[in-house]
Amino acid sequence: MSGPRLDGRVALVTGAASGIGAETVRRFVAEGAACVGIDLQEEPGRALAASLGEVVRFVPGDVTVEAEVAAAVDRAVADFGRLDVVFNNAGIIGAVGPLVTTDVEAWDATMAVLLRAVFLGMKHGARIMIPQRSGVILSMASTAGLVGGLGPHAYTAAKHAVIGLTRSAASELGQHGIRVNAIAAGNIATPMTATVIAGDADAVPTAHEFIEATSPLGRGGVPADIAAAAAFLASDDAAYISGHCLVADAGQTSGGGPGTFSGVEAAMLREAGRRGV
Repeated sequence: MSGPRLDGRVALVTGAASGIGAETVRRFVAEGAACVGIDLQEEPGRALAASLGEVVRFVPGDVTVEAEVAAAVDRAVADFGRLDVVFNNAGIIGAVGPLVTTDVEAWDATMAVLLRAVFLGMKHGARIMIPQRSGVILSMASTAGLVGGLGPHAYTAAKHAVIGLTRSAASELGQHGIRVNAIAAGNIATPMTATVIAGDADAVPTAHEFIEATSPLGRGGVPADIAAAAAFLASDDAAYISGHCLVADAGQTSGGGPGTFSGVEAAMLREAGRRGV
């Protein structure tokens, strides 16, 4: 890399006040970008912006409300003159429990955050990017969007849909010079995953220890891992990549851990248990 890969570019990051979103804002700024962050968490969002200086703006807002997403997009253009990257990162765990007892209102609220908000970010990002003839739209998926049983039902359905919407949007927007990709994150130590693993949003170190113990790579995933993936996909290093879901899970959905035969003495095993070529 000869210099900052996002030099002069402008990004909008949703769910920017904590976890992966906050780390991505930091990474984008380090790579030369200006950023606008939107989040319901106003105090940490403003603190993040203050810590990074004039190249970052924070907009308190609800990503499920179209007018508020549109306003965040317009703020980026008003303050920085353009919009080059949208990262639809905001997320929740949402409705949990068995199918037969899942509350419909909780289901709909989960879909609003995990899917409708992604659609809104794509819609209003594309509104600015199409006339520019350039841009990158990224969305947070999950390994739960690839394999059943890794997340609650609503979360799993939404993340599968995010990957499908990513591919569909890429097929439309490519003609305008816009790349659309997703990131399927595995277990990452954040307040959200700490709530699931340890029952406490502040128990991020405990969550990290658990993730590390189950990681095929022998180390726990951290927000910086996903921020690095987002920076790559947002940059010209990924200029020929669109409609893709980049899996960042330490290899867990590829099989995870040592293979069944990795510790077996080398041999050729044939029919009926015979050995040899």
